[in-house]
Amino acid sequence: MSVVAVFGGRSEIGLEIARRLVEGNTVVLASRAGGDRPEVPGAERVLHVDFDADDVAAHAATVAAIESEVGPIDIAVLTFGILGDQARAETDPGEVVRIIHTDFTAQASLLTVLAGLMRPRGTGTIVAFSSVAGQRVRRANYVYGSAKAGLDGFASGMADALHGTGVDLIIARPGFVIGRMTAGMSPAPFSSTPEQVAEAVVRRIGSSGPVEVWIPWQLRAMFAVAPLVPRALWRRMPR
Repeated sequence: MSVVAVFGGRSEIGLEIARRLVEGNTVVLASRAGGDRPEVPGAERVLHVDFDADDVAAHAATVAAIESEVGPIDIAVLTFGILGDQARAETDPGEVVRIIHTDFTAQASLLTVLAGLMRPRGTGTIVAFSSVAGQRVRRANYVYGSAKAGLDGFASGMADALHGTGVDLIIARPGFVIGRMTAGMSPAPFSSTPEQVAEAVVRRIGSSGPVEVWIPWQLRAMFAVAPLVPRALWRRMPR
């Protein structure tokens, strides 16, 4: 039996991943206090934990409390995050800080806590969610994109640091995901659903493979040439 912890336990992608890893395992859904408590049928046990991603000072204590209750975390999936308001961020530094704090600082903090526990054990899997938005930052969402670029660099370096320790850090790089976070927005080319993202991530969890998982895979080729696109054209790219 494994312990699967989803930090961002109400997120559509996180729940889809949990449902695919549920059989015979303990599932921990860590999310903000209040709100609904999603069910995960088929789990050996489901534990709901109050978790405020932005309270980085409490990350270590939250993880320690989880492990005290259900045992060592075998698979940790970080699916919390915000898109933020780009238009507001262009004139409000407070909005910039809010987006970067949640999408980079809080992620880096929790990744460090989890890696610090798993490394001495010589086992464990961590899934960090980057985005193609961070591969070459676009004018249309440059605050969110820059946060993801920072997270991608941090996670890439951490994955290299963990190489050979028995801890597997996976970096998921989805494109536009059709769901609550993007409600009302026009889907971009090669969009995916939370179900498709979860399928790709779970396939990678169950096997060896590259650190980066592009979702869908075609985006790898598309963003390989992104640095070559002239800036005058790139600045007109949509979200």
